[in-house]
Amino acid sequence: MAKQPNIVLMGVDSLLATHMSCYGYHRLTTPHIDRFAESGTLFEKTYSAHIPTTSAYASMLTGLDTFSTQVVALRHRGGLREEVKTLAEILRDAGYDTTCVGFSNNPSSRGFDTYLDFSGWGPDESGRSPKAENLNKTTIPELNRLIDQRDEKPFFLFLRHMDPHSPYLPPAPYERTFYHGDECDPSNKSMEPVMTFKPFCDYFASWMPPGITDKDYVIAQYDGAIAYMDACIQTLFNALETRGVMDETIIVINGDHGETLYDHECWFDHHGLYDVTLHVPLIIRYPGRVPAGKRVSGYNQHKDLVPTLLELADIETDIEFDGQSLTALISGEVTSYDSEFYITECTWMRKHGWRTPEWKLIVALEPDFHFKPPVELYNLIQDPDENNNLADTHPDIVNVLETRMKSWIRQREQETGLPNPIMNQGDWHGHSGIGPFKTSEQAYNTMHIGDAGAAARLQAKLRDE
Repeated sequence: MAKQPNIVLMGVDSLLATHMSCYGYHRLTTPHIDRFAESGTLFEKTYSAHIPTTSAYASMLTGLDTFSTQVVALRHRGGLREEVKTLAEILRDAGYDTTCVGFSNNPSSRGFDTYLDFSGWGPDESGRSPKAENLNKTTIPELNRLIDQRDEKPFFLFLRHMDPHSPYLPPAPYERTFYHGDECDPSNKSMEPVMTFKPFCDYFASWMPPGITDKDYVIAQYDGAIAYMDACIQTLFNALETRGVMDETIIVINGDHGETLYDHECWFDHHGLYDVTLHVPLIIRYPGRVPAGKRVSGYNQHKDLVPTLLELADIETDIEFDGQSLTALISGEVTSYDSEFYITECTWMRKHGWRTPEWKLIVALEPDFHFKPPVELYNLIQDPDENNNLADTHPDIVNVLETRMKSWIRQREQETGLPNPIMNQGDWHGHSGIGPFKTSEQAYNTMHIGDAGAAARLQAKLRDE
């Protein structure tokens, strides 16, 4: 028996917590994860403060915020700061055998003993995309290897799931599970603004049905991809149970960010600082240390995960994390961590802001390709879907929140001795020599992604850089 528990961390890309049945969604999208949550603890208010994938995983895998990691952009150039230790490096030093599946292209994936990849993008010959099954085919043999040698070393297995990330192409029967209409009904005009959005329309046309008119079909595909991913994750649970290591393993399901479906005109992607992007699922199972069937309502963030895992595994370190262990929230000793926090995005737009339980402030650092106003303010109590911008009518609240945000930025810059990275991104959009956009028209005409292959090539380019 290994002295420390094994750790399996499932990072699920683009997973909307509010589209999971264990988080209250009206469709039964996650029956297997629901059952898993009943044997562990579910966190209701986990937030990804730094959007998108690159910066989100930087916090999730280091226990640090964007000031400490200096990672804030999707197209981050270079590696992670040498002074920063990743979870893989910490666990490897503690004697763990470490494997990463599907995530060799992120600066925060540094330090694993083994890296394995799988086909996680476009469709196969059937026209569908069995991403989660591809992950399983790669993972199961490696999981068996890790289990076979666990008496010598505990293991850390990190899985980067690519469902339900677009393209939403779940295999049968999931593509029709939640939709029973005519996706090409000519009387339905809901997809017109989506398919005329120049930066993304070619990408959408490469995987959405020709003549698509109904947004609900696309949303049903997203939900189908969640249900498909859920079924494939159960295969991994079964493998752990069959090999008798389920209860001696800390298992975590976490999302890097959510997804904007038909929200805020950020069509079927994950940009924007709205809660559909910031709010992510977090479920932890470890019998004896993490109670079963518990739901935690207090606020927490990605930066809290690494300290939590190290405490549960009884691993000591002298690293001063920006996050803190969630065990105090689980036990009820503390009701919530930071309920006000700094938020950033540097994906297709460059913005930052400040979120409180009542208010959301979003400030654009340059004009964006959606032609949105430079300042947005939402009352999250009265307008939880963030549809009514109050910036013009409540300038006093904008001023208060902006003052708090700037004070926090100054504090973190002083504490770290490092600048706020979002202010120093140069050609963050990947177009060399352009610098910050001067107008929304310039952004709209410059930003573009082609077919699913182009998306995969972008990921490969990021890996090479």
